[in-house]
Amino acid sequence: MSAPSPLLEVSGLSKSFGGVKAVDGIDFTLAPGELLALIGPNGAGKSTTFNMVNGQLRPDTGSIRLEGRQMIGLTPRAIWRHGVGRTFQIAATFASLTVVENVQMALISADAKLYAMWRRARDYRRDDALELLEQVGMAAQADRPCSVLAYGDVKRVELAIAMANRPKLLLMDEPTAGMAPKERNDLMALTKSLVVERGTAVLFTEHSMDVVFAYADRIIVLARGRLIAGGAPAAIRDDRRVQEVYFGTGRTFERHTATVVPAAPAAP
Repeated sequence: MSAPSPLLEVSGLSKSFGGVKAVDGIDFTLAPGELLALIGPNGAGKSTTFNMVNGQLRPDTGSIRLEGRQMIGLTPRAIWRHGVGRTFQIAATFASLTVVENVQMALISADAKLYAMWRRARDYRRDDALELLEQVGMAAQADRPCSVLAYGDVKRVELAIAMANRPKLLLMDEPTAGMAPKERNDLMALTKSLVVERGTAVLFTEHSMDVVFAYADRIIVLARGRLIAGGAPAAIRDDRRVQEVYFGTGRTFERHTATVVPAAPAAP
């Protein structure tokens, strides 16, 4: 059986800021229903890559194709309407609105109804908004203001917002930042289940290696703007170049827990 055609194809992508090459000719693909982790040390070019895929930065060179269509030159709003959702490292919701109103605002945007002022926004697709909240475990808190939610719950609301346009591709920038270990695992397990159910592709960055190795189907590694490795989690875990560049010489992964531990000292 042949592999599915890539949903996202990134080729020769580069971006410089002054004399600094933040991203240097990278290539990768992402298939429907796949979770692809983009990891690397600080300053590796992860955020720059994300912002180019999302349309917030224009590449100097290269190509970004979604289902064969060139995305370079489109605005983030146009990219959203082509089926790309995004969550942010710092969760972005309207604190003064209720949980369900936040999701309704996303549905209004997805339907391009922002200027339909003759219709009451609070009534707009409320049932659909509640269904999205049910999927992320937040329906019971639908009428609470976002300002009173725990941070982990705000992240769940943000995920419901990102899924409002039924995205083909979901970009998640540090999805578990600031969360406790149980919250991290709960959010990523939820994301995985939605991906399986909907066939959504996910590109995510993450500093928590337990999350990366537990949930990514495939990992690509950036260092100084260049891709230095890519493959299944087991292959990345054992890649000496990744260990040296990403974690520093003398440190490695523990095979089962994916925790970074010091290497054993040499025998005297």
